[in-house]
Amino acid sequence: MSLLKGKLGIVFGVANRRSIAWAIAQAWHGAGAKLAFTYQGERLKDNVEELAGTFGGDTLILPCDVTRDEEIARVFQQVGDRFGQLHLLLHSVAFAPKDALEGQFLNTSRAAFRIALDVSAYSLVALARAAAPLMTAGGSIIGMSYYGAEKVVPHYNVMGVAKAALEASTRYLAYDLGPRRIRVNCISAGPVNTLAARGIGGFSEMLRHYEAHSPLQRNVLPEELGAAGLFLASDGAAAITGQVLYVDCGYQIMGM
Repeated sequence: MSLLKGKLGIVFGVANRRSIAWAIAQAWHGAGAKLAFTYQGERLKDNVEELAGTFGGDTLILPCDVTRDEEIARVFQQVGDRFGQLHLLLHSVAFAPKDALEGQFLNTSRAAFRIALDVSAYSLVALARAAAPLMTAGGSIIGMSYYGAEKVVPHYNVMGVAKAALEASTRYLAYDLGPRRIRVNCISAGPVNTLAARGIGGFSEMLRHYEAHSPLQRNVLPEELGAAGLFLASDGAAAITGQVLYVDCGYQIMGM
């Protein structure tokens, strides 16, 4: 399949082979895209290098702390030097301090709120702004969200607020970048057993709940999220922007 033949993309947020970002990267690569990757912190460097290296020894792999504008600028300078242009960007980056994902949202500290919104939501704005000058032929920017952006999910707390901000940012970015033929969308994924998800209290119970109550009576698979990411990156989604695509086996439609 060559839906993305000749397309050039960058992936933010791969942590290990269970990452949703990796599932989407595999789908993009399988469809013909050439990709660059970033990692945040030395702890993840080896994992990302090992995985991205399977796409070829010349794969561009760069460090990037998305809370530092100078690092973002350096990444896109190097991407521009290597690729010349860009068509695809995946934002699969989120963080909140562990203590902010426990107890009541009411007790969220100012510092925890600030870092969650900065890393998980503002970073999409910063990355889109840096990527746009390279998307001279248009492009597709995709963020990763979750149902906790619109409904209360116990233990998700400030991350739900951050994801709500991410989804709102998606709509405003879609408006601003539309004239440049750059589309901006989110995928709201059902629960997947990733490194980030394991930091949420009661996650195993959440998986069982989704399986019991979603119309398809199962949980979403990583490769299905990869296929959704491929669709949004492809010309098949050329008229879709500013949207949140729910890939959760139908759970989002349920009232109880």
